[in-house]
Amino acid sequence: MTSVLERFLRYVKIDTQSDPNSESFPSTAKQRDLSNLLVVELQELGIEDAHLDEHGYVYATIPSNSDKSNIPVICFCSHVDTSPDVSGAHVKPIVHENWDGSDIVLPDDTTQVLRIGELHDLDQQIGNDIVTASGATLLGADNKAGVAEIMAAAEYLVTHPEIKHGAIRILFTQDEEVGRGTEKVDIEKIGADFGYTVDGEAVGTLEDETFSADGVKITIHGVSTHPGYALGKLENALKIAGEILAALPKDSLSPETTEGKQGFIHPTQIEGIQEKVTLGFIIRDFTVSGLHEKEAILKEIADNVLTNYPNSSIEFKVAEQYRNMKEILDEHPQVIENALLAMQNAGLNPIQRSIRGGTDGSRLSFMGLPCPNIFAGEHAFHSKLEWVSVQDMEKAVEVIVNLAQIWEEKA
Repeated sequence: MTSVLERFLRYVKIDTQSDPNSESFPSTAKQRDLSNLLVVELQELGIEDAHLDEHGYVYATIPSNSDKSNIPVICFCSHVDTSPDVSGAHVKPIVHENWDGSDIVLPDDTTQVLRIGELHDLDQQIGNDIVTASGATLLGADNKAGVAEIMAAAEYLVTHPEIKHGAIRILFTQDEEVGRGTEKVDIEKIGADFGYTVDGEAVGTLEDETFSADGVKITIHGVSTHPGYALGKLENALKIAGEILAALPKDSLSPETTEGKQGFIHPTQIEGIQEKVTLGFIIRDFTVSGLHEKEAILKEIADNVLTNYPNSSIEFKVAEQYRNMKEILDEHPQVIENALLAMQNAGLNPIQRSIRGGTDGSRLSFMGLPCPNIFAGEHAFHSKLEWVSVQDMEKAVEVIVNLAQIWEEKA
């Protein structure tokens, strides 16, 4: 059998970075490089229907091997793309075996150091095998750890027919990191009753609640003229944008000043010239009413700034991204109960919590596939300090196998 580590090391070397500015789908063609490989590997396992559809999604089915006819169909899902925030090209993974707790200095950039006390959960990994990148790139554990775990679990189920299970669907998406992961998913093709994304952090965690999320684009139309003859005429859109950003709250409503169930307004992009500037924001809260409150605050800030520029105008556009999946999952408690039991059967103490972010499961839940998020062992996402523990990945594989078995036993 191919170990989850072998798979992971192979997958992270394939650049699958998504692009928020692309209008194509997937946003980068290179995401298909990994997806095509996954199809080949699934077919080599004897999973005959594994294929890549026209949109770049991987679909596959492990058929039921149980005599029971009433077993719910379960889907496991991870995304192949990596964050656009840090380079994902030429990743050089390093395995730090039997880590002794000392600082891990990454060789390609020695200013990048993993230290206990600075990185969440790292102190729990002494004696384990830690995988990092080399310091020049992110690692790609978000979400190739989940991809490797689902693939390793699929191989285990196929090669251990004594483990009874119902039909298992596998879905690998792209563009999750730019908020488009489920945009063209065919729910009818999946044909599953319940699902689990494998895209979480610390071992033993189960996330059944996410942010609700919107995107806001503010387009500023200024007044351009020759700077030598600008007196009383020029209204520089760049300066207007700067004033809007400067007027955002300094001690609240930002990612760096919030925690827990607190939401935020976060500028993510600025582009333009003195005549026209576009500002991009993400708005996050655990309730839709909280989203609307923050959007109103941002609109008021922009309108107030514009009062000093009578000949300029703004366009304020809100786009829904995803919603808190807890609203759906509360209607299907068995999805959570079975996941908690699968973790307990793997010798873990489950931790049920909210995530200050989103997963493909957020949208899948509202598309008719209730889909909480189970741990993949990913840490320090979207950074050069990203890391994962081999032992945590192995536990995730065990939990996936346990879940397949539990749904069959309870049917």
